[in-house]
Amino acid sequence: MANILVVDDELGIRDLLSEILNDEGHNVELAENAAQARAARARSRPDLVLLDIWMPDTDGVTLLKEWSTNGLLSMPVIMMSGHATIDTAVEATRIGAHAFLEKPITLQKLLKAVEQGLARESARKLMLGVAAAQVSSDLTVEAAMTGGQPLPVVQDLGPVGRQNFDLDKPLRDARDEFEKAYFEFHLAKEGGSMTRVAEKTGLERTHLYRKLKQLGVDLSRGKRQS
Repeated sequence: MANILVVDDELGIRDLLSEILNDEGHNVELAENAAQARAARARSRPDLVLLDIWMPDTDGVTLLKEWSTNGLLSMPVIMMSGHATIDTAVEATRIGAHAFLEKPITLQKLLKAVEQGLARESARKLMLGVAAAQVSSDLTVEAAMTGGQPLPVVQDLGPVGRQNFDLDKPLRDARDEFEKAYFEFHLAKEGGSMTRVAEKTGLERTHLYRKLKQLGVDLSRGKRQS
């Protein structure tokens, strides 16, 4: 689950992208112009930004260049436009945009671009963590991986908590398999309590039910027998 900022002056597009990304389990913040985007970038530090090029106050390429010049381009930015030329797309990429999506945006292209952008961000953060660990030769591997905090005690919940995953599968299939095991793990741990599972996973109950149904999770498996 990631924090994603969607910047677009068209309400319909903001609502559509928000619905799609929320269904994928992400937290979404919306901005309709560059001013709101600047405030959201400073306030929430998004993991990824979807940025429209043509906006009434400041266009997306100018905002991208502003973030890059001021050292604020610390997250992947995916540019969006229905009228941009190839030169505009090339310029945005040169400045630092991760990808360019042409409107109307298909669901498959959107999810693929977001997935790749978040994977890039995860890799960047991992490299920063490794570099920070190398600064102090006294850090153990465990400390480097956990920020100096002790590893939590793992509760053995049987096969649900020890599932092996087929890494040869396509990424989307592997992710669905992991998410199913993840929710089954928490259902078993919380005795089938949807309220506690929602709190643990950070999802609204309505979205949680929809997600479990989509993944084919058996809701009766986690319930304690009386």
